[in-house]
Amino acid sequence: MRFTTLPLAHALGALLAHSLATPDGTVKKGHPLSSHDIERLRVAGHTTVFAAHLEQGDIGEDAAAAEIAARVAGPNTTVAQPFTGRANIFGAAAGVATIDTSAIARLNAVDESVTIATVPPFERVAAGQMLATIKIIPFAVTADTMDAARTAAIKGAVGLAAWSTTSPALILTQLAASKPSVLAKRDDVIAARLQKYGANIAHRQRVPHTVKDVAEAITRAAEAGHHPILVFAASAIVDRADVVPEALNKTGGEVHRLGMPVDPGNLLLYGTLGKHTNQNPRVVIGIPSCAASPKLNGFDWVLDRVMAGIPITPADIAMMGVGGLLKEISSRPQPREGSTTDEHRNDVRQASKIAGILLAGGRSSRMGGVNKLLQLVAGKPIVRHTAEAILASAARPVVVVLGHNGPGIRDALNGLDVSFVENPRYADGISTSLKVGLGALPETADGAIVALADMPEVPAALYDRMIAAYAPKEGRSIVMPTYDGKRGNPVLWDRRFIPEMMAVSGDTGAKHLLGLYAEEVAEIDAGAPHVLTDIDTPDALAALKVRAEL
Repeated sequence: MRFTTLPLAHALGALLAHSLATPDGTVKKGHPLSSHDIERLRVAGHTTVFAAHLEQGDIGEDAAAAEIAARVAGPNTTVAQPFTGRANIFGAAAGVATIDTSAIARLNAVDESVTIATVPPFERVAAGQMLATIKIIPFAVTADTMDAARTAAIKGAVGLAAWSTTSPALILTQLAASKPSVLAKRDDVIAARLQKYGANIAHRQRVPHTVKDVAEAITRAAEAGHHPILVFAASAIVDRADVVPEALNKTGGEVHRLGMPVDPGNLLLYGTLGKHTNQNPRVVIGIPSCAASPKLNGFDWVLDRVMAGIPITPADIAMMGVGGLLKEISSRPQPREGSTTDEHRNDVRQASKIAGILLAGGRSSRMGGVNKLLQLVAGKPIVRHTAEAILASAARPVVVVLGHNGPGIRDALNGLDVSFVENPRYADGISTSLKVGLGALPETADGAIVALADMPEVPAALYDRMIAAYAPKEGRSIVMPTYDGKRGNPVLWDRRFIPEMMAVSGDTGAKHLLGLYAEEVAEIDAGAPHVLTDIDTPDALAALKVRAEL
């Protein structure tokens, strides 16, 4: 890749090194300059630009990031479309992050232009949480660098072990002085912990704190098929000759580790008993007394792995000492399911929840008396082509705004996973349908893609690229496609713009906001003119049918 200062006349196709302002918005860095961009820059008074040309064999930043992400992504993960050289890997379920630290280190050692950052190994993560981000630093990497990255990118280096189906048993031991209220509180706290994994206590026993009684309780739980078996002793386990370790030995089980280098949580017992039908050992955990509090402790780290079906060795527990000093740390935030507040976004990075709004209420006034959306192309109504493309992307939910010939549109979309809202004022312009669609969005949506139903050639991949580009904290709150330097549709809006969008009127939509918030706009090169082409005349419909037959 070669950087140089270029006269505007010789800058076509070059990658702009630094963003430049123009009267109608900013031309962003890394953007391949079109003839339209060059004219905008000329009008703004620029005569030269500092830009880069890719050289033979160079791989663009997005292509490189996407390939590396696809290579390292492991089980229960999804890879977002790349944008500005960044490809993110998200968890497809709740569980524990499985990170191959040596593989990550090798990949980061390939070249300074290739980077990958991950959450810590074995971190508890919520569904949709970001596990890793691959960032290509320059606009492109050399072929040699990419070959080295391919070699270092180990498949499954970033994965997720989802919570497994379990049937936990809880054994509470009691001494003569044990208070029922203390036992009840311990039961409640352990039950609350298990609920975070989608599990409930399937078997409860309270037994005297003796080797014989505890051994019999463990045996009953095991014979009933419960796993894991959790033993919360009335008195802390202080030695391998203590009651709980001796009871496990008496049943034929084995104590693999007594004590762990995590504080609080030192006095934990980890052992196994017998074999599951799948030949994995049945886990028995002696719970440390600190687990009577809901605060994070070493028991949580062990339980996370057990509930995710990850085998644990004594060496694994020994390694927990690095980062295991918890008592001096005021808070270690864990993912909170179901929260979409700004506070939650600061705790963990979640995959954006982007809805789709399909505006399908227009009167087709330029089509000579027929509803353009119901015209058949390749055997399907135009509106169904558009809806299926949105549904093939990550946008959810998809809300269809009806108006003119609403029943016909409903029939055309029969069987699709969409919801419908009626706009009784559709004749007053597109702004009325926009407001009806915005009003139907769920509170959980971070933003929405507003799509026009008469643009059936916009592909699902473009919707996903827009969602990948959306990043309000990085100045990309509005995302829109372009072709040959011209802006098109659909447009993705962050939900913070909804109040202003609800105030629009007439048949212009919310285009004026693009100028007001120019610094928040991210443009994506669509690579084809479909983002500029709506089907609103008989000639446009005829041309569409010809393209569909090619």
